[in-house]
Amino acid sequence: MTRIRRASQTSEEKQPGEGELIEAVPLPTPLPKTQLAILLLVQMPEQLTASVIYPFVNQLVRSTGITGGDERKTGYYAGLIESLYYAAEAVTILQWGRVSDHIGRKPIILVGLFGVTLSIVSFGFSNQFWMIILSRCAQGALNGNIGVVKSTMTEITDASNVAQAFAWLPLAWGTGYTLGLLIGGVLSDPAAKWPNVVGRYPLFHRYPYFLPCIVAASVSTFSWFISLVFLKESRRGSAFRNGSVSHSDDTVVRAVTIHDKPADTQIDIPPHMLDDAEISVPVSSSIESSRTDFRAILIPSIIIPVLHYGLLSFVDQCMLVLMPLMYSTSSSLGGLGFSSNTIGLVMSAWGTLNGVIQVYMFPRLLRKLGPKRLYITSFAFYLITFSTYPLMGYMVKRKMEAGMWLILCVQLVAYIVAYNTYSCIILYINNGTPSKNLLGATNGLAQMLGSVMRAIGPIAVSSLFALSLEKNLLGGTAIYWIMCTIVILVLGFSTYLPKSLT
Repeated sequence: MTRIRRASQTSEEKQPGEGELIEAVPLPTPLPKTQLAILLLVQMPEQLTASVIYPFVNQLVRSTGITGGDERKTGYYAGLIESLYYAAEAVTILQWGRVSDHIGRKPIILVGLFGVTLSIVSFGFSNQFWMIILSRCAQGALNGNIGVVKSTMTEITDASNVAQAFAWLPLAWGTGYTLGLLIGGVLSDPAAKWPNVVGRYPLFHRYPYFLPCIVAASVSTFSWFISLVFLKESRRGSAFRNGSVSHSDDTVVRAVTIHDKPADTQIDIPPHMLDDAEISVPVSSSIESSRTDFRAILIPSIIIPVLHYGLLSFVDQCMLVLMPLMYSTSSSLGGLGFSSNTIGLVMSAWGTLNGVIQVYMFPRLLRKLGPKRLYITSFAFYLITFSTYPLMGYMVKRKMEAGMWLILCVQLVAYIVAYNTYSCIILYINNGTPSKNLLGATNGLAQMLGSVMRAIGPIAVSSLFALSLEKNLLGGTAIYWIMCTIVILVLGFSTYLPKSLT
């Protein structure tokens, strides 16, 4: 890669052509707000359609009769539904990312939104277990947007504002998560809740969870139309192949025309020559520095963060599955006995606070602590989120309701802090990419591993939850201490992360 550096202008420095070179530092540039907002809108429906089922999935599983009336077995089947979504996503998401490297980001984003819409509508019409499974698998297979959106965000930003841009991602996730939980909790089984209004229509008696699913689909449809009309293609590989450089609208680059030089050559450019000319990078240099060989991303600077992303995805997915599962389990079995309405409200309150706080908290904490210390510190808060479950169950059994709600608030606050880990590890992954032409493949690889771990997480944690109750392991709390042990092991592995973003 050709590196352009600027000579010093002081009298104590050497003259142009002989002078000492100093590396150019990118000036802070404003965020491309319109395009960033559209990308956040694109990301929201995935989290919304994934979370809309959480408030009622356990009730839905029981209504199919698959558990044979044994409430303790609910976790096995609910976990299978949640796992298969991510298993299907894992099979396809890397390919979506690689295809986006060749045909562009926008077509893949539109296909993903369309697939999410169809599959969640199908889920709403599912009242048998096999139909639920097929709909959930289709939703995972057709949606490859999360990796493509991250690639696009990296392409429309630069080193001076990329952290600020990625700090907004949790807000999109939190908003989608919050809306999904509210929609799923409030609108599930509407015929029973509003018999004199909605109960007049047989459709909602036959398909009690169709209404929240169709509302979720409408949000995805809206995002699809906005993306179709206003989203700009960010893929810049074609520009490089044509011998020119494409920049965001807010970036001004000044330099001189550079003649063909071998890759990794430093070029001395006097200060007076950097005033008025536009930059033109030769085709030979740009092609050499933008290899599209997939093996180019199998390097430590990518593999280590990608492995961490997979481990983080596993731990976080286990937490997300345990929340509605433990909250909905009867108090006699160590749960909280919450209704779907209460579950939706509690989890959506967390989602709202998480999204808003991350926008303001993450950039400041990143500057103060650095990526590695922030990642390790934030990940340690998962110990609090898992260890508070048995404490809440204990208080419910002892009729200590006020204490239970206090501990629940502590858990939700700890979970907000733990969520900083996502933005940290995303920056590590994108920063380690050797070429922007490989961003789609890099994020696709990360999302593939993340999806594999999210597929393992629900079935593993829900099965262990059910097994802990059936065998009364450690008083039915064994699953929580197993998760705390896993968190400690991941914290040990995080010492291999680089200290800084280079």
